[in-house]
Amino acid sequence: MRAKVRGATLRTRRYGIFLLGVFLVLAATSQGAVPSNARKVIIDTDPGTDDAIAILLALNSPELDVRALTVVPGNVTAQLGLENALKLASLANRCDIPVAGGAQHPLFQKLITAEFWHGRNGLANVELPASKCKADARFGPDLIIQMVHEHPHEITLLPIGPETNIALAVLKDPSIVPLVNEVIVMGGSISGGNVNAAAEANIYNDPEAAQIVFQAGWRVIMAGLDVGNVTLFTRKHVEQLAKTHGPENDFMVAVTSYLVALSEKFGEAGTPMYDPLAVGAAIDPTIVKTQPMHVDVETRGEFSRGETVANRQNMIERNVLHGDRYIIEGVDKVAPNVQVCVGVDSERFIQLFISRLQGK
Repeated sequence: MRAKVRGATLRTRRYGIFLLGVFLVLAATSQGAVPSNARKVIIDTDPGTDDAIAILLALNSPELDVRALTVVPGNVTAQLGLENALKLASLANRCDIPVAGGAQHPLFQKLITAEFWHGRNGLANVELPASKCKADARFGPDLIIQMVHEHPHEITLLPIGPETNIALAVLKDPSIVPLVNEVIVMGGSISGGNVNAAAEANIYNDPEAAQIVFQAGWRVIMAGLDVGNVTLFTRKHVEQLAKTHGPENDFMVAVTSYLVALSEKFGEAGTPMYDPLAVGAAIDPTIVKTQPMHVDVETRGEFSRGETVANRQNMIERNVLHGDRYIIEGVDKVAPNVQVCVGVDSERFIQLFISRLQGK
């Protein structure tokens, strides 16, 4: 009888250990456990509808290990952006990720917000539940500096809003530049702007910060309007995503429906996937095709402030003064500082996005 009792007790203990193991695995999964070879990223964001899409894509992609969300003013104010970022982290059940506020305004100019495009709350007027997550007390640029030093050569920075926080981090601690793996910027254009004839919105909102980031000396990939404008999320894609349900899935359906309807008012077939495409380039670099160019940001032009001026040939004429005129005596090479995205497999990217959010 005792042997039977001991045997039953042993089986009970083993079963208890098994259940504990299952619980620990599920707990780790709920807290965003990621593969050890996932790319470590910090997303600097101004949420923002397309920022929301980008953040949820990143949080549902095993290729990425999202180490922090740092918030910058742009689409909305800094305070509202922080609230939105916390709500998005909570929606994805990722309160383990630090969410930190940063700059309150651009480096030199007044803030321009974009409720016209993103809705009064920045999230297509969709009201998410109050966040279960709490803001990190650290200042966003300081958090970036700290994490880069803790993980040298491993962190990819993903600024998908104005680049104020990234510039402040560089100005405070230039030693982070050679320690960053790469910077994937959603911003800029080599084919005209979207706020005016020349400038893209994220660059236009803080041109001086963008120039600091572009000239810092690290590897920069520019995923701008050139690829975003041809990566359109259409009603067909909304209907495809709407076939499944879940908190994130349904939120994305509401947001993309709002954006598609807004784009249609301006004669477009769908909404550009600007910020999500920058995340897509981090998930799978083969989604985009890049070309090395030397890029500067115009900070003074009356009609061109915020333009990303790209030297496609990476050379300039050498003009030498002779008397009362200059004579061209040759050409000088200029080193490319940016990998500009010039091509994209748009449908493959959109299907990647849908597959990551369906049913979530």
